Amino acid sequence: MKKKKLSSKKILSKKKPEKRLLLTLKEKAGRGRSGRITVRHRGGGVKRRYRLVDFAQEKIDIPAKVIALEYDPYRTAFLVLLEYNGKERRYRIAPSGIKQGDEIICADKAGIKTGNRMKIKNIPVGTMVYNVELVPGRGGKIVRSAGTGAKVLAHEGKYTNLEMPSGEVRRVFQECYATVGTVSHSEKRYTVLGKAGISRLKRKRPTVRGTAMNPVDHPHGGGEGRSPIGLKHPKTPWGKPALGKKTRKKKYTDKYIIKRRKKRK
Repeated sequence: MKKKKLSSKKILSKKKPEKRLLLTLKEKAGRGRSGRITVRHRGGGVKRRYRLVDFAQEKIDIPAKVIALEYDPYRTAFLVLLEYNGKERRYRIAPSGIKQGDEIICADKAGIKTGNRMKIKNIPVGTMVYNVELVPGRGGKIVRSAGTGAKVLAHEGKYTNLEMPSGEVRRVFQECYATVGTVSHSEKRYTVLGKAGISRLKRKRPTVRGTAMNPVDHPHGGGEGRSPIGLKHPKTPWGKPALGKKTRKKKYTDKYIIKRRKKRK
């Protein structure tokens, strides 16, 4: 049976992107300041325009009308184009279920409606939220990718406990803002690229196995035929441990983690 390809064209608006909210970013193909490749397997792809997205809450207590639901080539989620007072327009991450013509608002305390943004202390327990701030006033930093959402578990003192999409439970300041609902384009995880050419259009270049290289190019390289790597543990091209080695650096936000995410089996 042929697998049906998921399409999002039915829910997206046909209007062109807002010109005032577009930028052209220079493609660096994985190269850093020195001109050397710092991130491998990047380059090529189709031309893209970056959309300026409002992750913060500069327009407080001003209702906004949904003008369009648009695709964003730089992120997995869809964008919603909002219009304030019939003049100014801004992009925001679109929640699931929002439609053209809906009205949403960002306020200290607002109705529990999909798309409304407010302080976490005013959001009831059990509500799903996204685009959550970590520091009050600095804009949403976490829970922004397609189909994700964090669950409000409890309000304790000046903190609120949130269950992240990964299963991690984290404390967040109650003065931080969050948007009610879950991020749009939840079917993104089921997308099948189908061929290598689509990966190239997305700036992804081919990846070569270390065992297929020469010893000068990779620690796993060399040998006759399909020989083993000859090491107790696998290494990166630069000789550092790979596969299972913890890479997370100690961050200042670690103290707010109550429960770690479950390990993958």
